[in-house]
Amino acid sequence: MRHRLLILLFLGVCLSSMASNVVWFDGQNPVSYQLAGRVDPVVKQALRMFCDDMQLVTGMKPVASREAAIRIIQGKGSDDGFRLSVQKGQLVVEGHNARGTAYGLLELSRMAGVSPWVWWGDVRPYSRSTPISVADTFCIEHTPSVAYRGIFINDEDWSLRRWSKDKMGPQTYRRLFELMLRLRANTLWPAMHEGTPGFFTVPGNREMADSFGIVVGSSHCEPLLRNNVAEWNRDTRGPYNYITNRQQVQQYWIERLKEVKGSEKLFTIGMRGIHDGAMEGVKTKQEQLAGLQQVIDDQRQLIRKYYSKDVEHVPQVFIPYKEVLEIMESGLRVPDDVTLMWCDDNYGYLTRLPDAEQQKRRGGGGVYYHLSYWGRPHDYLWLTTTQPGLIYHEMRTAYDHNCRKLWIANVHDPKVAAYDLELFLDLAWDINSAPLEQHLQRWLCTQFGAQVGNAVFPAMKEFYHLNAIRKPEFMGWTQVELDKKKYPGGKSVPGYTEFSLQEGYERMETFARIEAIVDTWRPLVNVGRQDAYFAHVLYPVHAAAAMTRKMLANEPASLQAYEEIQQLTERYNAMNGGKWRGLMSAAPRDLPVFGKVHTKFPQHPSIGRLIARNACDYQTASNGVSVVSMLGHSMNAVALPKDAALMYDFDSPSEGEAVLCTAMIPTQPSNRGDLRYQVTIDDQEPVVISLKTPYRSERWKQSVLRGQSLNKTPVHLTKGPHTLKIKALDEHIIVDQWMIDFCPNRQFYVIPENK
Repeated sequence: MRHRLLILLFLGVCLSSMASNVVWFDGQNPVSYQLAGRVDPVVKQALRMFCDDMQLVTGMKPVASREAAIRIIQGKGSDDGFRLSVQKGQLVVEGHNARGTAYGLLELSRMAGVSPWVWWGDVRPYSRSTPISVADTFCIEHTPSVAYRGIFINDEDWSLRRWSKDKMGPQTYRRLFELMLRLRANTLWPAMHEGTPGFFTVPGNREMADSFGIVVGSSHCEPLLRNNVAEWNRDTRGPYNYITNRQQVQQYWIERLKEVKGSEKLFTIGMRGIHDGAMEGVKTKQEQLAGLQQVIDDQRQLIRKYYSKDVEHVPQVFIPYKEVLEIMESGLRVPDDVTLMWCDDNYGYLTRLPDAEQQKRRGGGGVYYHLSYWGRPHDYLWLTTTQPGLIYHEMRTAYDHNCRKLWIANVHDPKVAAYDLELFLDLAWDINSAPLEQHLQRWLCTQFGAQVGNAVFPAMKEFYHLNAIRKPEFMGWTQVELDKKKYPGGKSVPGYTEFSLQEGYERMETFARIEAIVDTWRPLVNVGRQDAYFAHVLYPVHAAAAMTRKMLANEPASLQAYEEIQQLTERYNAMNGGKWRGLMSAAPRDLPVFGKVHTKFPQHPSIGRLIARNACDYQTASNGVSVVSMLGHSMNAVALPKDAALMYDFDSPSEGEAVLCTAMIPTQPSNRGDLRYQVTIDDQEPVVISLKTPYRSERWKQSVLRGQSLNKTPVHLTKGPHTLKIKALDEHIIVDQWMIDFCPNRQFYVIPENK
């Protein structure tokens, strides 16, 4: 969002009425509002929400009045921006369009102290009887950074669907759409896993989305708004094969186009398999290219004939996910008005970005980004622990590559994903949102009050640090989707951990410290926000800590930690009178890591000298280098533009052979090229290292599970001072840590800081 302060005034909530202020709640009478003309249903929904919010805050329901304190105007523009200003003694909410008007109204709720998580997070606002006002010169205007900002409800089997009282029907989606309005999201890819009914097959779903101004689209394997898993019937329609069964497939698509005609929708074009698999009926690369090209050409004609003749102005997206990227790069022609949506590798690292020519496309670019995932090498569907710095860096990079049309976050459950999801959507709304650490701190203060939020901020920052070193779901050193001939069900079981004994104890001790901090501040949380504090602070901290103890402690302590996770989860599902019953699972997909299991430590302790640094502790750096807060094991990884370098001075205590370990963020090439950096010690010959790895290779798997790509280079050092230079040879290089180890067979997982 381009946030323009038209007058340099702080947007505040004043405690008392002053002559230079405009009061919109006087502390005694209901808030009053006036609708200036007709408004769309989304504005009416937002007004209902605002009125409910004000009743919680003031104890009085707002009233319509000709002499209102607040005037609401719906504009006729195309973007979702809004303007708040004082005009002739009234606080005026003026949306650029209907959605913008809704966002403007809910901005007033924020000003009154209502969190976007008032319902989903049980963050009950503080009641007040003191006036709320703004300066009589107050004026701000917001315009979104990204046009379509949304959520994909995916892998909902173990959380949201179990909780949903109407089986993912209109009442569940109503609550989701309310949250989306508060977070300024306007696009939904509905839930679509096996067992979930197709969104459009449930009476009331489409109408509910329309009433909230939500643009419904569909995922990479659901062309033209069709949920294939729920809606394609092989018995009546035959195989989902465009080559051999084209007429039936086209008729299937035509039915949906006719059904949604006249409403705002976002169409995914292209074709994959029924679910997350390759297109049927094509085997060779040439057949894949020809088949997909025919699909796209025909889909355009179907949209033109059955939805809108002006097909070039119908929002459409093509998603080169997994095998489709290779097909696209072999010569696929995607119409220029179609948005190209780029994807991460399912673990938060973007696999591609548009090149200079693709950035010029009229349809622009988009990003499909995972905050949770089901699949190899291992799921992460329990706690949402993606580092804020990774989200920020990847999305900022995408934005700078003109990916500004469509951003979608993959989440299994918005409640569990709360902070990461809000960060993602805040960046989509305003790419220049507050500095990252300040953003997290501000979020905590919004939910739990300034005193508690500021106090627990260091603990929550350390929470993201520990889980960047190893996610709770990955603590068993297990994998899924392996060879079923070797592994029952394709799943390995916990064995040895890669943590050394010392590292394991240090991890448990650090978790214990942050547990103590968040427990200490719990009694000071307002009674109306105790459930919120449990859900967003206590449960994730204690559950992740218990998982660490379960996997690393001795057997009695491991069993105790297992039971603690069960008790924490039962308490979660019992919160607020059972409101969240079924939402949280202690064992998503019943994977081995969640059972009564633990790992063993390596048997051979390593002793020897080492030199270690975090990447941010450099002596000199090239122009353009940037430290990314809350990214990497160091929590301050350093992003290098192509040809930029970092320089480090160090002293070797003796002469001898050693190993240089460089720990990099496991990014992917942002173009079709390589992902290389080089290391040089003094005037020795530079060594070039490539991070480019085949998707789903074992090296890639270990890197995303670790959150680092660890690369080892043998070196010979003389006693005395030396200089290490790390230089990026390609874009998307991010340095996290490095270590020079004189014990070549050292058993370690964590690189020590500054030794």
